[in-house]
Amino acid sequence: MRRNNGVSIVGWGHSPFGRLAHLDIEALIAGVCHEALSHSGFPAERMDGIWLGNLNGGFVPEIFCSSLPMNGEPGLRWKPATRVENACASGAGAIFAACDAIQSGRAQLALVVGVEKMTAVSGEEVTRILGSASYVKEEASCGKTFPSIFGEIASAYFERYGDHSRTLAQIAVKNHANGVANPFAQMRKALDFDFCNTVSDKNPVIAGPLRKTDCSLVSDGAAAIVLAADDLLGEAQRAVRIRGRAQVNDVLPLSRREPVRFEGPRRAFQAAFAEAGIGVDDLSFAEVHDCFTIAELLAYEAMGLTPEGQGARALEDGTVARGGRLPVNVSGGLKAKGHPIGATGVSMHVLSAMQLTGSAGDMQVVGAGLGGVFNMGGSAVANYVSILEPVK
Repeated sequence: MRRNNGVSIVGWGHSPFGRLAHLDIEALIAGVCHEALSHSGFPAERMDGIWLGNLNGGFVPEIFCSSLPMNGEPGLRWKPATRVENACASGAGAIFAACDAIQSGRAQLALVVGVEKMTAVSGEEVTRILGSASYVKEEASCGKTFPSIFGEIASAYFERYGDHSRTLAQIAVKNHANGVANPFAQMRKALDFDFCNTVSDKNPVIAGPLRKTDCSLVSDGAAAIVLAADDLLGEAQRAVRIRGRAQVNDVLPLSRREPVRFEGPRRAFQAAFAEAGIGVDDLSFAEVHDCFTIAELLAYEAMGLTPEGQGARALEDGTVARGGRLPVNVSGGLKAKGHPIGATGVSMHVLSAMQLTGSAGDMQVVGAGLGGVFNMGGSAVANYVSILEPVK
């Protein structure tokens, strides 16, 4: 389906990601909303709605947080506000919902916020909450966690295509090296290959073949964007158009899917590419959902960079490296940047918009002209792909 009404990102805000003990969820929201509105040049009073991506599930007491942006921005009072939840893709879900409102003609300006405050509860509680986003009957209730689910996926991949422990370690090394240049990243520290590829007290096995360095971080953080219809771009100081986008959901039980095919992400990439009228080789960079290193490896194959089972080639030939033909996760990805659940999808769009406006600082990809974003909820269940291009 081709959409005629264009939607562009015209402003953004981004908090640091990490263990932010001094900031509660309200403060995180307030900070990025103020930054995004100021950056856009459009005042709060002109917003036609608020969409807030947030998983929560018990991380914080506030389960009804859609109106919290109004506390810091009085001009937002009386605006419709909606919380969007789609597991780890809640941020992209909020963006897509706001795009739908603009493209339907119901809105011209939208404020989208993604936020999560994860570190106020224990690590065990974080694991339990996240596990509830699985197919509980067969997964969480049987003691499976998301590390163990992705550990099963990695094990199945290894069984079919051989041991790729080294490949996963290479992904971790790449993303941590990239994260050093990201001022928002939770972990701005390079890790060497031997450390990532060796099981040790500091890098223990977490599940299946996945080691600690193969797993993303528990984080607090927020990001926000202002979206505008094409009619308003004359007033905007900058604009990054969402040229194509697609959401594809798969069935929830892993038992009913072939996990190593990443079929939901594959279909989402294909649909977004078709709507944008491009192919994978047209992209300048991609931000993909590396909740675990095996997810990034499978994303290479899902987007069509390599045939199935050959994702390692994209690392070995330097394609996905910074400076390669298609750099992947120059932000450091979830692996180094952090993964505050509801904020992740919005963060990916912010960092991509920075790349496309030449404002990414030390992260900048030279000559960036077209960016891809892949935000995933669950074990490749809710899959969102956006194709972004600069227009102003």
